Amino acid sequence: MTEHWYSEGVKNYKCDECGKQFALKNGLTHHLLIHSGVKNLECDECGKRFAHKSDLTRHLFHHLGVKNFKCDECGKLFGQKVGLTQHLLTHSGVKNFKCDECGKQFAQKGYLAKHLLIHSGVKNFKCDACGRLFARKFHLTEHLLLHSGVKNFKCDACGKLFARKFQLTEHLLLHSGVKNFKCDECGKLFARKFQLTEHLLLHSGVNNFKCDACGKLFARKFQLTEHLLLHSGVKNFKCDECGKQFGRKVYLTRHLLIHSGVKNFKCDECGKQFALKCNLNKHLSIHSGVKNFKCDECGKQFGRKVYLTRHLSIHSGVKNCKCDECGKQFALKGDLTKHLSIHSGVKNFRCGECGKNSLVGKVISPNTY
Repeated sequence: MTEHWYSEGVKNYKCDECGKQFALKNGLTHHLLIHSGVKNLECDECGKRFAHKSDLTRHLFHHLGVKNFKCDECGKLFGQKVGLTQHLLTHSGVKNFKCDECGKQFAQKGYLAKHLLIHSGVKNFKCDACGRLFARKFHLTEHLLLHSGVKNFKCDACGKLFARKFQLTEHLLLHSGVKNFKCDECGKLFARKFQLTEHLLLHSGVNNFKCDACGKLFARKFQLTEHLLLHSGVKNFKCDECGKQFGRKVYLTRHLLIHSGVKNFKCDECGKQFALKCNLNKHLSIHSGVKNFKCDECGKQFGRKVYLTRHLSIHSGVKNCKCDECGKQFALKGDLTKHLSIHSGVKNFRCGECGKNSLVGKVISPNTY
């Protein structure tokens, strides 16, 4: 029998592939199987293959479902002690493994190795439903839950359902009201760091996401994705109050505030109130007096692009808004609405000089005087 011995702490056998060192030669030999790519051991349950018998043995615990090792910190269970030992590093706060690409640090080497796949750009796992690619299999597995329609994670505060637990965890931050991440540029606060990171792109001025349909540029990919819904014409979310349809549920939710009658956003200049903050911001352009959008046809200027776009329909000669009462046609829906008051007999226009009401004219606001 050959006697093996080594001095404590001395590792004389080094792997030329990754630099890992071993105290015994057979340890190095065993390790080299990982780099060879040879995986001769197959799991009878799922077909996954392994280079080492010990790895296959550990893997089989997943199928057994036996988890006897519990974390005293969070209660998470593990099938093997080594899994618990590695997990405890997460609670220790110690992160000794740093990514040379972005500086992000990890408690476990395995987490760093998985993270590096993001920088490699390699995405070998494809979703058959939508074609989206992923760097890691578990990301694909989680993504598939979105297509399944199964949402098992419910928010106790508002009842909203989620397909993945991390989505619920992130959502709960909205209810907590805690926003620890502040933008140094504008002071806006965020509940999550990634939201701040994405927000900072707006200040950078970098717009790398271009719409192929109209050429509009966006700082963030999700903005482009949302914008593309406008071109698709698909509007699956309908308002039960007025029948207006929207491409996204969030737009419908925002729109419903208009019907609620609640107007929490007030203009300090004239006192006018709005249900949506975005409408207040748009309104403020009236008081600023800035009109950067000019009509090339007649030279008239506007404070917002949407007003210019609406105005251009007058020059086009196209009149798609028709009065059902008399057949008169208009280029703008607003003009048709004003015209309809003639048929209704309602006098909504008051003269600021004499107080007399009329069917047509311009509304004189009390704030004008």
